[in-house]
Amino acid sequence: MKKNSTVSSLTRASFVGLDLADEQSTFIGIDGRGRQVEEGKVATTRTGLKKEFGGRQRCRIAIEVGTHSPWVSFALIEMGHEVIVANPRQVALIYGNKRKSDRVDATTLARLARSDPELLHPIKHRGKQAQVDLALLRARDALVGSRTQLINHVRGVVKSHGGRLPKCSAEASHNKAAPNIPAELKPALDSLIEQIALLTGSIRNYDQEVERLIAERYPEAAVLRQVNGVGPITALVYILTIEDPQRFAVSRDVGAYLGLVPGRNHTGESDPELHITKTGDLFARKVLVQAAHYILGPFGTDCDLRQWGLRLAGISVTAAGGLTKGSKQRKKRAVVAVARKLAVLLHALWTTGEVYDPFRQAKKEAA
Repeated sequence: MKKNSTVSSLTRASFVGLDLADEQSTFIGIDGRGRQVEEGKVATTRTGLKKEFGGRQRCRIAIEVGTHSPWVSFALIEMGHEVIVANPRQVALIYGNKRKSDRVDATTLARLARSDPELLHPIKHRGKQAQVDLALLRARDALVGSRTQLINHVRGVVKSHGGRLPKCSAEASHNKAAPNIPAELKPALDSLIEQIALLTGSIRNYDQEVERLIAERYPEAAVLRQVNGVGPITALVYILTIEDPQRFAVSRDVGAYLGLVPGRNHTGESDPELHITKTGDLFARKVLVQAAHYILGPFGTDCDLRQWGLRLAGISVTAAGGLTKGSKQRKKRAVVAVARKLAVLLHALWTTGEVYDPFRQAKKEAA
């Protein structure tokens, strides 16, 4: 039965599926017996949501995770409703549907919310403050990515004309590159060098803001930064992503939460080796992998984690202190494995507050 939303129908809907869109969202309401009692559209704004859902009895509203889901879920909860934020990638009825539409998705959400909310694989959004602070870190990451693109472009153009810029850090690239750009390329590249310098200044300002946030709101970051290779960015991203360390009864579960464990498709005698699941937060996984690269790289200090990762990569330390070469594939696996172990280690340090011992495992084996 198809109806437009009316005041009388609002009192009968106990379960609502809300398919979020950028401008107008579609909703379907059903009662306790599973009968559709309302259908309509609502403007995807705070005013529109309050007008449509603010005056109705408490009900269970299911939405899909997405760009609008954080603020929409908070707004609906403030109106007194129970909100379930579904992970559509884990719901075959939504993700695998060959005849998708806003109305079909809204209906599916409503019916699953009525039958068993766990079928929606619900997720919990971070708190508002954590989202605001993560926005700052993501903005910094966007600037770093833009600077890297510009630096690579400048280097590529100079190289294609027979020149070569000196090796240096990204922070020093605008100072090192400017004197070495061929005269005929200056009209094309001087403006880019200026932009790189501006981006470096902005990134430095973000770094100062991150240090301020850690000092004022996240003192626990100091415990995580005991691990060599874990700087303020990695520590703060990790803290804001996990938010509550007590949500994991076992530290080992953090690796799976961040998508750093291999997938599994075990049926009968078949148990193939799969790639990591890559579920969870991409940004957190990215910074952990970057930290793992540093730990295994030439500037990483010696510790249990580094030694374990080097063995996994098939790399040994030479008599002169250098590193032998391992296969590319083994190195990739080792980096991911170290990132996974690092995620578990950071959670253990966070929950216990212990002083980090970089050779704890080696001492245990020696004892």
